[in-house]
Amino acid sequence: MKEALKLILKGATMGVAEVIPGVSGGTLAFITGIYERLLSAINAINFKLISVFKNEGLKGVWSQIDGNFLLKILFGMAIGFIVGLKIIVDLLESHPIHIWSFFFGLIIASIPLITKQVKRWGLTEILIFILGFGLVYWITITSPSTGSNHLAMVFLSGILGISALMLPGLSGSFVLLLLGMYTIIMPAIKDFISNPFGPELQIVVVFGLGMLIGLFTFSRLLGYTFDKYPNQTLALLGGFLVGSLNKVWPWQHVTSTRINSKGEQVVKFSESILPSTFSDLEENPLYGTDPHILSCVILMAVAVVLILSLDRFSSKK
Repeated sequence: MKEALKLILKGATMGVAEVIPGVSGGTLAFITGIYERLLSAINAINFKLISVFKNEGLKGVWSQIDGNFLLKILFGMAIGFIVGLKIIVDLLESHPIHIWSFFFGLIIASIPLITKQVKRWGLTEILIFILGFGLVYWITITSPSTGSNHLAMVFLSGILGISALMLPGLSGSFVLLLLGMYTIIMPAIKDFISNPFGPELQIVVVFGLGMLIGLFTFSRLLGYTFDKYPNQTLALLGGFLVGSLNKVWPWQHVTSTRINSKGEQVVKFSESILPSTFSDLEENPLYGTDPHILSCVILMAVAVVLILSLDRFSSKK
């Protein structure tokens, strides 16, 4: 019972982490000592289970995928995800500048932690880093900040989001943030939890299907590149992080809004501006014009300390 509770709590920490861009569930799995076992259990879910089922039945399949362990971790993740989701989504609606400041600090602190893992910075790694930066920065200035609720985009978000779980240092929520889908997927899941048969059901189902496909396919591709080309992969991730900073910059000038499916006004387009310019705006829907500089800087500092503390604990482990 004690061991089961420990696994559920470890899963819960991963679930909360997956709601917060910049904090990786994979990193927390690594810190708590379950990463290799979790990776092994996930990779055991493949077509070989068909022959295992024929020879040993459901009991053999359950043993092959380390079912008891996986069930406890997933149960804990679900609890942590739901709790974290409600807190973060509500705060994004009521205090967007403060939450984006916290996210900005998380990603700022993550950049050196990723790039320092590149053992050798050659021309290839530098070019890949620049490519990653340029690609993500281009996404942040060309795509609407609220993403798209088109089902193809929701499906792709599920594939990429779950794949991030496989790599310590890369957050699934961070990937959704890069795609502009964080403010689409997270509120949809929150509404689905409250009303399972509501209008968000379609988005959640399609996102879930994407996660399943990503779990069995693209995640293995990421794992392969991380194993065979670690320097290049880490350089690309570092570029992604730097390029994404424009996406999480707290002080946004909202240039256009739209009405979502629930009849609520949400941001359609926005642009990053300096805090001094932010305070000079005559009006700024949803964000307001008070830059809250002191509280935002404090939140950024708290986020940096959080990430550095996690890294230090991970190194000791």
